[in-house]
Amino acid sequence: MARIAGIDLPKGKRIEIGLTYLYGIGLSTSQEILKKTGINPDTKVQELTEKDISSLRTEIEKQLKVEGALKSEVTSNIKRLIETGSYRGTRHKSGLPLRGQRTRTNARTKKGPRKTIGTKKKEK
Repeated sequence: MARIAGIDLPKGKRIEIGLTYLYGIGLSTSQEILKKTGINPDTKVQELTEKDISSLRTEIEKQLKVEGALKSEVTSNIKRLIETGSYRGTRHKSGLPLRGQRTRTNARTKKGPRKTIGTKKKEK
């Protein structure tokens, strides 16, 4: 089993796709890493040798921030925006979209499920 940066890569997948299970590595970054290490992108994760896995580990550690280090950097950036009181920080704080999207009708993903306002019951 291949374990890189504390994550177990899925056995049956191609290594090109398996690397994308790491937070901070997408498909294009995965392809670059495989090109530098000289590993065929079509090989399955379970077919990798220990030498291949160690070369992938060293290349990822040398080149990228992944998993915990990247997550902590992102959260610290968001905290900094909130503390400085910037527009983006206030939007983060209130749970609204940051980049100019409309909120009157859309933005359900960010705002959460609708909070329906009930009507008053008729008194007899």
